[in-house]
Amino acid sequence: MSDSRPMARTRRVPLLVAAAAAAVVVLAGAVVAYVSSAPEPGTTAPRSTADVVAPSGFFVDPQTAAAAQVRQWQADRPDDAAQIRKIADRPFPLWVTGDAAEVTAQVRAFTDRAAAAGQRPLLVAYNIPHRDCGSFSGGGAPDGGYYRTWTSGLVAGLAGRPATVVLEPDAVPHEISGCVDGALRDERYVLLGEAVDALKGAGATVYLDAGNPGFISDTGALAGALQRSGIGRADGFSLNVANFFPTPDVIAFGTELSDKLGGAHFVIDTSRNGQGRLTGSTVDGAPSFCNPPGRGLGEAPTTQTGNARVDALLWIKRPGESDGACRPGEPSAGQWWPEYALGLARRSVGS
Repeated sequence: MSDSRPMARTRRVPLLVAAAAAAVVVLAGAVVAYVSSAPEPGTTAPRSTADVVAPSGFFVDPQTAAAAQVRQWQADRPDDAAQIRKIADRPFPLWVTGDAAEVTAQVRAFTDRAAAAGQRPLLVAYNIPHRDCGSFSGGGAPDGGYYRTWTSGLVAGLAGRPATVVLEPDAVPHEISGCVDGALRDERYVLLGEAVDALKGAGATVYLDAGNPGFISDTGALAGALQRSGIGRADGFSLNVANFFPTPDVIAFGTELSDKLGGAHFVIDTSRNGQGRLTGSTVDGAPSFCNPPGRGLGEAPTTQTGNARVDALLWIKRPGESDGACRPGEPSAGQWWPEYALGLARRSVGS
């Protein structure tokens, strides 16, 4: 089962550079050490004990639809505006998709704003060929050659600045779910590995997506697919992107998967898991993972996780954006949906 995505999911966050030795930058008042070392096969890149990012170190973009909604409602709906501010005031990523001719400018504009704010940009690369296996967020690059050009454009947009990138939600689980097989699957292994190398070469921290606890339950098979897709050269994997599994369940699943990968680190999407999952495979005729009712915002983004293998809790899915036109009248994937966002905020953790 796949999830739809926006466009359309303590060791602190490692900031590793594939450059020669260590470099040091200041990020949101925290000194972050960058180290380079070749990982052992089947494991993830090593980290420095100085790898630290303050919880507020990720970029809070003032140009999101959530921020615009706060401004629109401030005068006439101040209570609702205060609820939406729970989203607008949090860092979440730019989902990078689409046209290879536009990707460099798109990424550069985002990273420029982050640099001006003294914060670290978080991005999701989401353009793999046969994306989402044609489901609600189907599409992606038309072929491998186009994807390579697109990836090069994304890297150019980073301009060598530190960034964190979640790479291709669900792409690896789909390699073993049956919807991408044969030559397409083998090409995907190569494309993802090349993307990891290109992003790491540009100084980015990279988490290769591994789905969620309800997608691929065989952690041995999933670990093998991750290894074939370049996890050994990445900084770890991401889980629960655009899904609703409670954080403890995700940590348990991630730890089991990490054990199969030699202790690989991971990040967790907590953007909408504050009320957990909605039970049942369908709701009102649509998949229960697609705009399910009654959900809430989860724990705020932080790198202070209290778990040696969990580098960060992040809002990877942009909360308030639709998962897709799952039911009649629902917006297409990636469109801002004010009333759904308001419900998420009202049912948020701690509200």
